[in-house]
Amino acid sequence: MMETWFYEVVTIDGDYANLRRTDIESDELKLVARALLPPEITEGSRLKYEMMQYEMCE
Repeated sequence: MMETWFYEVVTIDGDYANLRRTDIESDELKLVARALLPPEITEGSRLKYEMMQYEMCE
């Protein structure tokens, strides 16, 4: 079964970004290496995580 999660980029700090899930109620941040994220992200970008990959939401 393929699961999908949605995130918002809260902060970008050098080679890492802090993401917050938006598909559930959560205050936790997830620290993710920028190398795993789309290069065009900015703070406030919305991402979809599916099949072990992040992509920009439309």
